[in-house]
Parts: sequence; structure tokens; C-alpha cells
Amino acid sequence: MFFSRRHFLQTAGAALLPLHAAFAQNNHEVTPWTGPVSHFSLVDTTGKTWQPSHLKGRAVLLNFWASWCEPCRAEMPTLQQVADLYGPDKLLVLAINFKETAQRALQFANTTGVTMPVLLDMQGKTAAQWGVKVFPTTLTINSRGQPQQRVKGEVDWTGPASAKMIDGLLKS
Repeated sequence: MFFSRRHFLQTAGAALLPLHAAFAQNNHEVTPWTGPVSHFSLVDTTGKTWQPSHLKGRAVLLNFWASWCEPCRAEMPTLQQVADLYGPDKLLVLAINFKETAQRALQFANTTGVTMPVLLDMQGKTAAQWGVKVFPTTLTINSRGQPQQRVKGEVDWTGPASAKMIDGLLKS
């Protein structure tokens, strides 16, 4: 029996759809992050220097990303929505750009509507210090300054699982 290439590709594609759907629903991994919140000093795209002392008293999401990272680009709008929803006094969302120039990070922020602080890790030292090797990776800190979770991969930060995680940060 002879099958055309088109028939083969259609059959193979249909067989892979359930696998793709399962992957798309679980494309991140959440593990405990025991820290510590090591010292860092990063400048944002406005020239402000950020250090751990600036994080105290509020829950924090430290999101490591790069403009060349497609999952980072896909995740960024929901991260911005969460930052806007809670406000920086309650939930501080810091987008830490990995090894790109200030101009490149600022261009990305301007074209995508990102208004949260974009910090520059131009040599990648902060990412290396905290063991960030997958992009995006988000490190969470509760309102008492204690490290909580390491989230590797793209997340819909407006979804119910993320809301539960953020509520846990705010209450602890």
C-alpha cells in the first residue's frame, strides 16, 4: 500500500496534537528556592540602582529574561498585567534582562508596553549567582524577604495557579 507524503504528515501531525496540548499546558516547573537573596546591585533602564534593601516589605517577582527568548517574549505581557494589578507597593515585579545592552532592553520594553522596572544584568553575574540557566526564570520572595520558589519556563501570570502562588507570597 502506498501512502503519500501529505497523508503521512497529516497522520503524524494528528497523532502529536495531544502531546503538544499536554506540553503547552505544563511548560514550566516550580521548585522551592531556599536562597539566600544574595547581594546584587543592578541598574535599571532609567539609571536607578537596585539592591536587596529596596525589596523589603513587599512580595517580589525577579524575572530573568532576554529579548531573543521567545518564551520570555510570550510571558512578558502577563507579567506586566500582574505588576499593574497589584502595584509595586504590594508586589514588586522586576524584569532582569540577561546580557543585553541597555538600548536593546529599552527598545524591547518600549515596543511591548513594559513599564515595570527593567534591570540590566549585562555580564550575567546575577543570573549566575542565583543559578539561573533557563529563560525565563522567575524567583519569588515573600513580603518578609524570604525566598520561596524558582519558576523555570513560561508562565501565564494571570492564571489561577499563578494567582495562588502570588497570594501565598503576599500572606507570608
